[in-house]
Amino acid sequence: MTNSVNVVGLYVRDQDEALDFYVGKLGFEVDTDVRNGDYRWLTVRSPGQDGVQLGLFRPGPPVHDAATTASLQQLLAKGAMPPLVLAVDDCRATYEAWRQRGVEFTQEPVERYGAVDAGFRDPSGNGWKMIEARSDARRRA
Repeated sequence: MTNSVNVVGLYVRDQDEALDFYVGKLGFEVDTDVRNGDYRWLTVRSPGQDGVQLGLFRPGPPVHDAATTASLQQLLAKGAMPPLVLAVDDCRATYEAWRQRGVEFTQEPVERYGAVDAGFRDPSGNGWKMIEARSDARRRA
């Protein structure tokens, strides 16, 4: 039996806004965009990364009742959802390219723990840490 993570879900306030951000600004690709009434299953993935999708899901029916939906929307508005981590080849170059595309950074690139990292938020307030992938030589050092 094979077990593997296929979709990691992320709550967003507005799926169209999230789609524009993740595809238009970060360069992700749409994997699935299916509607069933008011429910929309929307996933994106990093180019060249098969197997793992990022689900851009709006809290609400049929998954959540009204009280849960309201609570999740409040937490989302406060930026209280768990942060996500994105590995990039060159943190400083990606920072500059995405900043020019309008990505709002909460932390400029800084070198620490043997790598370079920066922080940003999506339009829904979800926090991201962007970390430069370390070479094998640096990992062994």
